[in-house]
Formats: sequence, structure tokens, C-alpha cells
Amino acid sequence: MKLTLNTIPSPVGLLYLVADEQALRAVLWEHEYQRVFAQQSLVVDAQHPILMQAKTQLEEYFLGQRQHFELKSDPYGGTVFQRQVWQALQKIPFGETCCYSDIAKQIGNPKAVRAVGTANGRNPLSIIVPCHRVIGANGKLVGYAGGLEQKIKLLNLERRVLEASL
Repeated sequence: MKLTLNTIPSPVGLLYLVADEQALRAVLWEHEYQRVFAQQSLVVDAQHPILMQAKTQLEEYFLGQRQHFELKSDPYGGTVFQRQVWQALQKIPFGETCCYSDIAKQIGNPKAVRAVGTANGRNPLSIIVPCHRVIGANGKLVGYAGGLEQKIKLLNLERRVLEASL
């Protein structure tokens, strides 16, 4: 599989976008990119059509002009369980949050709360698959691959967009 890379600046830091010829495969933070693709040879191409579309839609998201992503995506890697969690994450509405136990129940495995947390942390499509919308059962922000500061920025951005639309 030939993987193509582009990096884009964003209000939450540099993002690494990876695609193949079929779909967007990853949107990662710098430290994640190195972990996930350390053994891969990627071609850098800012003109790759899928990466250009992802860049445009992410820019629109950060400007508050997009609440849903319309990209052909297929997360890089993942077990069957992780992919179930990642699919469930996509059902969390823009600007809303849920907790890990909600996701565990949604996928039919209510006792797998910790495993859901681990799968959430391994999500290769940050922002696109909104793992930042998952919080602790006590309502507090917990863990985020991009760091809690970035999670707060993303949640605040979504809240501002919703408030502005009222």
C-alpha cells in the first residue's frame, strides 16, 4: 500500500495527514505520527487529492464553517474492537460529549470501559473521528492523544460554533 503524507498547521498544532489512493487513513499529532508510521515509507505530496480535500475540510472546521466531515476515510490499522469504538465515536454529535461507558454500552460491551479508553487513545483519525468528545464519567476531561490543552480547544471551538448558530 502506497501511503502519502502532508502536514498542515492548525490552531491545535501541526497535523500529519496520511492517505492512500482510496481514503484518508490518518490525522495524527506529531508524536503519534512517529509512533504509527515509524516503520513506513511515505511519499510527501501536498497535491494528493484526498489530502487536499482533508486539508480544506479541516480548515473549514477550525474556522467554524464545518460540523461534519465528508471524506472517504478508513482508519489505519486497528483491531475489530478498536474499529467498533471508532465507528461509535462518529455518532457523537458536534459540540456534545459522552463518557467511555456510553461508548462501551453503544457497542454492546458495557464492561469494556477501559478497553474503550485505550481504543479511543489509538484513534488514527483525530478530529475527523471525534475522540476529543469523550470525557470521564465524572464529567471531567481525561486523556487525549493530542494533550488536554488541545482537547479543550476543540471542545471550546465546537461550543462557540453552536452558540453562534442559536
